[in-house]
Amino acid sequence: MSESQNSHPQTLSPTLTALQGLIDVVAQLRSPDGGCPWDIAQTPQTLTPYVIEEAYEVVDAIRSGDVEAIAEELGDLLLQVVLQAQIASESQQFSLEDVANRITEKLIRRHPHVFAEVEVETVEEVHQNWEQIKAAEKGENPETQLFSSKLTRYARQLPPLMGAMKISQKAASIGFEWDNVEGVWMKFHEELAEFEHALLHEEKANQQAELGDVLFTLVNLARWYELDPEAALHGTNHRFIQRFSLLEKDCDRPLSEYALEELEALWQKAKAKLAKPN
Repeated sequence: MSESQNSHPQTLSPTLTALQGLIDVVAQLRSPDGGCPWDIAQTPQTLTPYVIEEAYEVVDAIRSGDVEAIAEELGDLLLQVVLQAQIASESQQFSLEDVANRITEKLIRRHPHVFAEVEVETVEEVHQNWEQIKAAEKGENPETQLFSSKLTRYARQLPPLMGAMKISQKAASIGFEWDNVEGVWMKFHEELAEFEHALLHEEKANQQAELGDVLFTLVNLARWYELDPEAALHGTNHRFIQRFSLLEKDCDRPLSEYALEELEALWQKAKAKLAKPN
């Protein structure tokens, strides 16, 4: 155990003691004196994919309802926070203490109905206050700020599918919306036809753009029908894997040795088996 690990006050709560232990381990991993070469080589940029990956794994664990998995995946995500702060502290940019202080201060500022004298009666009022305070913190005036700048933030900061839903919701909230769902269906068929045409007659960049238009219109259809496209695609991915798993169990030779017609028959058998009620 390092000297720093022995120097912490014994009055720390179990939670803070555990957190300090993690901080010390990460600092040792990053230490030029006996640290881990992989950890030492990391930068904030190289760790970015892990932040995204670990966040999604937390979501998957929560959806599964597995308490042990949730705790483990939250730990992996916490590691990314501590590691980013450790790297920043090494060049005196900021520390984990700064990170914790800033989020604490932000929560207090944005909850004046809890920590100040503001009174609210509904969740919507809480949301409105939050957005107003957030805009003020960023030096933005909601009355003069270009609406497109808000949409740009969603496109830049959110995963594409989630960003598309947020952008369409916000656009609809100011009246940029179809009169009825039939109009959305017409737009979908129009975009699908343009995508098909691009596949046959246009270059790759235009094909990509038209595919994006089809997907964006599908997101709008999901919004009209109050469906969650993220959850829908997540479910489809899992169903595909479940069916493929059953398909493999019925195989007695490598998949590459089966004809497509044989695989399709096995696929339909697996699909029917999963569709049966327990």
